[in-house]
Amino acid sequence: MEGSTENKLSQWSLTALVVGSMIGAGIFSLPATFGRATGVLGAIIAWCIAGGGMLMLAFVFQTLAERKPDLDSGVFIYAKAGFGNYLGFTSALGFWAGTCIGNVSYFVLIKSTLGAFFPVFGDGNTLLAVLFASALLWGFHFLVLRGVKGAASINTIATIAKILPIILFIVVLVFAFNNETFMQNFSGAPEGLPSVSAMDLSHLDEFGYAGHAATHLPLVESPESLFSQVRSTMLVTVFVFLGIEGASIYSRYAQKRSHVGVATVLGFIGVLCLLVMITMLSYGVLLRPDLAALRQPSMAGVLEAVVGRWGAIFISLGLLISVLGAYLSWSLLAAEVLYSAAKSQSMPSLFARENANEVPYSAVWLTNITIQVFLLLTLLSQYAFQLALELTSSLTLIPYLLVAAYGLKLAWTKESYEVSSLDRKKDLIIAAVATFYSLLMIYAGGMKYLLLSAIIYGPGTILYLLAKREQKAKAFTSTELAIFVVVMIAAVVAIYSLATGAITI
Repeated sequence: MEGSTENKLSQWSLTALVVGSMIGAGIFSLPATFGRATGVLGAIIAWCIAGGGMLMLAFVFQTLAERKPDLDSGVFIYAKAGFGNYLGFTSALGFWAGTCIGNVSYFVLIKSTLGAFFPVFGDGNTLLAVLFASALLWGFHFLVLRGVKGAASINTIATIAKILPIILFIVVLVFAFNNETFMQNFSGAPEGLPSVSAMDLSHLDEFGYAGHAATHLPLVESPESLFSQVRSTMLVTVFVFLGIEGASIYSRYAQKRSHVGVATVLGFIGVLCLLVMITMLSYGVLLRPDLAALRQPSMAGVLEAVVGRWGAIFISLGLLISVLGAYLSWSLLAAEVLYSAAKSQSMPSLFARENANEVPYSAVWLTNITIQVFLLLTLLSQYAFQLALELTSSLTLIPYLLVAAYGLKLAWTKESYEVSSLDRKKDLIIAAVATFYSLLMIYAGGMKYLLLSAIIYGPGTILYLLAKREQKAKAFTSTELAIFVVVMIAAVVAIYSLATGAITI
């Protein structure tokens, strides 16, 4: 069902959806995450690769929005149009599941942040912390059920509010920037760098932002090469860019179709600038071992090292606003993907049902029940945030790859292009780079997360089979059946590996 006139979103609202979706938990974890993995040089290379690859993907979304205006809910529908029903379903399932797990990472970071101030929350894995997160979850659930426009308006306000502490962080670090510290961090080699000093970080310890015991992660890693340093940051860079598809997914609510592509590119460029500045400026304030020792959210520890305790409080408040706003955006996106998949007959028709506010309530209920289950599982895990971050990235890379490949297919086959179009050559190059980048990120993520993803993709196919049974339609072509068999084999291997300890989470 098309949104009514009053539910249409302006270009700035669509841009805010992109920015609000992208700025969440990941941006506040960058100083320590990059500090553990690499130095300045590796970070520059990582952001060039990630920024360039994601910019190409943003251009693909922009091109598809213009050349295929009849296709709404981008990530899912592009995969289906380009590669058939089953891969379209797989794209929808992967994006939805990644969104659910990503939302769990938001709640884990909220609980961990509060734990730095209120010991009863611990590291975010206490019963009280889970109960608190559950209350937030269901509060947002009923807010979303009241209507998309209202929820999107709240997201716009939250987006503005959460950018302010990030801007302050950048301004303060510009004035505190030390060239000598920055150059000591340049190569990224741990050799020669002083170890974390109790004197240096004692003031952070009192407030809970120092000490890797709190993060359950090692201090500075010792990668063998610059390539290893860069590779170790790749899934993190993917995670902080998730949400780039926000305007495309919500394109059916756009006032003008042209706003979708513009909002995607504007939102991406703005967020990329913030990500790069936060990473680079942090290298000019603390040495790598000090950055690596910070508790997440590590931006709070960096600012406190410069201005004192109020810096940690300010950033922590900004993180809470940021994460809650991003959670709202991702909840909307997740429900919209399930709804669109059901409308396109790739999911059971149950998920296409809407309430009086034009909200796909069945999709919203399934999404939040799934998140609630994963929240309960965090009681059993000490590594919930890192696992959620990397698994979310891995799950979402498959849909991104299919979008890029569809853009490449259109340009290659000349569909929707004039015979001698210069635009086709440009779009062919852009889509080829975006496709290569997606494949590179999947490789960088490693086999572990591909196998874990198969546990969701394989058994999740039951939803696709139920949809085809409803329609009394054939489920698979011969090619799709072969893909399904491979995915199920990978799922069995993953489950066996978990059972035997070959893969640990």
